[in-house]
Amino acid sequence: MFKKFSQLGRAFMLPIAILPVAGLLLGIGGALSNASAVQAYPFLNQEWLQVILKVMSAAGNAVFANLALIFAIGVAVGLAKGDKGTAGLAGGVAYLVYTATISGLLQLFAKEGATIDTGVVGSIVIGGMVAYLHNRYRKIELPQFLGFFGGSRFIPIIASLSAIIIGAFFYIIWPPIQNGLTTVGEQIARMGSIGTFFYGFLLRLTGAVGLHHTIYPLFWYTSLGGVEEVAGKSIVGAQNIFFAQLADPHHTGLFTYGTRFFAGRFATMMFGLPAACLAMYHAIPKANRKKNGGLYFSGGLTSFLTGITEPVEYMFLFVAPWLYVVHAFLDGLSFYFADILNIRIGNSFSGGFIDFLLFGVLQGNDHTNWIKVIPFGLAWAVIYYFVFRFCIAKFKVAIPGMEVEEITDEANENVQSDLHQQSLQIIEALGGQANIESVTACATRLRVAVVDPQKVNKEVFKQLKATAVLEVKGGIQAVFGGKSDLYSQEINQILGHE
Repeated sequence: MFKKFSQLGRAFMLPIAILPVAGLLLGIGGALSNASAVQAYPFLNQEWLQVILKVMSAAGNAVFANLALIFAIGVAVGLAKGDKGTAGLAGGVAYLVYTATISGLLQLFAKEGATIDTGVVGSIVIGGMVAYLHNRYRKIELPQFLGFFGGSRFIPIIASLSAIIIGAFFYIIWPPIQNGLTTVGEQIARMGSIGTFFYGFLLRLTGAVGLHHTIYPLFWYTSLGGVEEVAGKSIVGAQNIFFAQLADPHHTGLFTYGTRFFAGRFATMMFGLPAACLAMYHAIPKANRKKNGGLYFSGGLTSFLTGITEPVEYMFLFVAPWLYVVHAFLDGLSFYFADILNIRIGNSFSGGFIDFLLFGVLQGNDHTNWIKVIPFGLAWAVIYYFVFRFCIAKFKVAIPGMEVEEITDEANENVQSDLHQQSLQIIEALGGQANIESVTACATRLRVAVVDPQKVNKEVFKQLKATAVLEVKGGIQAVFGGKSDLYSQEINQILGHE
């Protein structure tokens, strides 16, 4: 079980690493190319500038729009024991077949306009299924007349057929889940400020599996978000009302009460999660901060500027789901306090600094009460920092860069400096090829599953400047920092595992 979760955690690292850049592109490009932003700020209405911004938005959106597909491939690759390229291809093909199966069933049997989006849940199921089939059947021998389809070529075929079955299963079980969320949303709209808390809490909670898209449109674009007359027209939906008031030169006073479905985002995204990044950074050993600092800084900056939170949340979501629930609860409280403080800032895309500036500060405090966000946000940052620092330390959450212990040893002067030679030394220290089951790596650790742990010579790892050597059930972990992945690739190449 430990080995599987270790590999699963590594599988998530690559998709997570690309999210900060994608988030910056999408957040900046999306917010500044939004039609309402262009209308409100004429200096943005430059053709060359809009081309750049729209390309940025499209480039960033390409990642987030296909995040489930990317995770399906990542899980398949991460859990595959060999021939990982085939596993990745099979993961991508199987996920496409899975979504096409659901789409086809909807067209045949569901009402027009019905949709099913299983998000990351579906991608994990598909990726895990592909990895299981890949590890079991990648060396299968078929009868001679079917020989071409044997071995690794068999995996995309059997995975696609299995994906059809899984797609049909989700077609049956997922609509009740989505309908339940819709019913909850209707009840929340009638509960005032307490309803605002539940809205923020459930929005964040369901965001972990990509189901938040079933909640917020109900409030942004339907009567659940309010109905108001603006400039002589009846406008429905919180965001529609906000932008109508924004475009109305005669609007006075605070913006619509429907902004309660937006205003709570800013304290969490601009202050809370960046503070959580700082807490996580301070929680990891000092020896690992330099090599992991960029990950935490970019995640916090992305959340602050654009309101894209996945790069931060995915650092702890899969290793400590309960901590994500704590985060969702705090986010719900942020919505509640923003409501009772009468903060009335809308947004076009998310709750980062860009939208805060465009739709808060530049609209004037008399319309938005944006000044209240600053003291509230600073208090929220302190709360997030200490909550995350306490939880990570108390429950030893395995965030990126976290180590159980540090071992410092002087380097052995006789150790070979060449990567290939060092990899050969590691293989020998692990008891030779026959004792090695699998070799993988995460951001900082070389993770090896072995047949007999007693045959492992830990001293060699220390001589090769591993900052820590940890014995786990069925294997060993050596902390080499950024060099861990290089060792993993070289060792697998020498052993013929890749």
